Amino acid sequence: MTATDRTRTSISRRAVLAAAPVAAAAGAVGVSSPAAASGGGGGARAAVLGWFDATDAAVTAAPASVQVANSRTWAIAWLAAARAVRRVPHGLNAKHYREAALAAAVHRALYALAPTQQAALDAALEAALDEVPDGRAKRKGVAAGVDRADDLLADRTGDGLDPASVSPPWTPPAAAPGVWQPTPPAFAAAAQAGTRFAVPFALDSGDQFRLDPPPAIGTPQYRADLDEVHAYGGVGSTARTQAQTDVAQFWYGSSFVLYNPVLRAALEHHTGSLRDLVELVALFHVASVDTQIATSDSKYAYLWWRPVTAIAGAVEDGDPATVRDPSWTPFHTTPAHPDYPSGHNTYSGAAEEVLTQLVGDGPGAAFTIPSPSAPGVTRTYTTWHPLTTENIDARVWSGIHSRSADLAGVELSRNVAAYVLSRADELLA
Repeated sequence: MTATDRTRTSISRRAVLAAAPVAAAAGAVGVSSPAAASGGGGGARAAVLGWFDATDAAVTAAPASVQVANSRTWAIAWLAAARAVRRVPHGLNAKHYREAALAAAVHRALYALAPTQQAALDAALEAALDEVPDGRAKRKGVAAGVDRADDLLADRTGDGLDPASVSPPWTPPAAAPGVWQPTPPAFAAAAQAGTRFAVPFALDSGDQFRLDPPPAIGTPQYRADLDEVHAYGGVGSTARTQAQTDVAQFWYGSSFVLYNPVLRAALEHHTGSLRDLVELVALFHVASVDTQIATSDSKYAYLWWRPVTAIAGAVEDGDPATVRDPSWTPFHTTPAHPDYPSGHNTYSGAAEEVLTQLVGDGPGAAFTIPSPSAPGVTRTYTTWHPLTTENIDARVWSGIHSRSADLAGVELSRNVAAYVLSRADELLA
């Protein structure tokens, strides 16, 4: 019996839905719902927020060891849902069909991608489908959601976004000026070296938007970058203000976690249809996955050294205008992959591009987000762009990126996200 067969059997045993006839025919569904997760209430927004929260709960409870694999889970679940709700067969109640299709697609995908969360997902499905009146629209919607999820899961099998493929064993070249080396204190092996070889959702290839090289050693920009991070990014910096330290601490955590409430805020205030909301979530995460693939490509094409290596490492850069400082330590621990471009800033740039194109400059109301690296602290915004500018500054003030790497990350990700959106009709078909 295949994994898919086991999933079908497990779900059908618990099916207590009015849609049970299609479950038997299409091998689908289970039981449960997001009305509770979304705080109650009907309508498109409640249905979408419910499944948004259910997805978040499943991924949080059973996370992959690499961020891009978690982004992939979101992308598959919500792209399947977007495809399922895009068109309603003639003669069916559109609202009932789409709510059923959304529930079945996200449930089906998460059932396969987060198998330890199947009981909670079944409960979410049962509650969601209880909100949809029995009838042909409901049955057809469930069938469409299951079919779209199964098709996409099959299509993405072996796409190279599993943890082993994302971070395979990789040996850096010999130490030399400008060349990335493992960084203190752990001197861990390079991470995410294999993401660049994964299959994108929309890009033609991982190197499609490869960046130009970073500023060369000895150039004015290189010197300015190094001077800035040396002054403001050290653990004992006297130049960095408390406000700057607070920004660095807030944005040090996972971008994947930090931006989840940002996307939720966009949904909470969105006035569009269920289809619009589902497509927003899908395209946000598709752009995120493809941006992470493109980020790995540029990082490992240039293998640019981190500030801690350039400033405090054993290798001189040969530039008489820069001086080594072996006692310098960054404010935050440096992640184990090359400097250029900044991954945090590729995430923020892609998020801003998608949200701006599909929602506008902001959600239309103030929104507040927490941070995993600053427990108990929140920050409030009214537009998307300040999050990007804070990310750019934060990585410098953390001492882990040059400003050029941060700006390049935003440039790369906006190009990738714009391309993803240009292919939206094809992706969502």
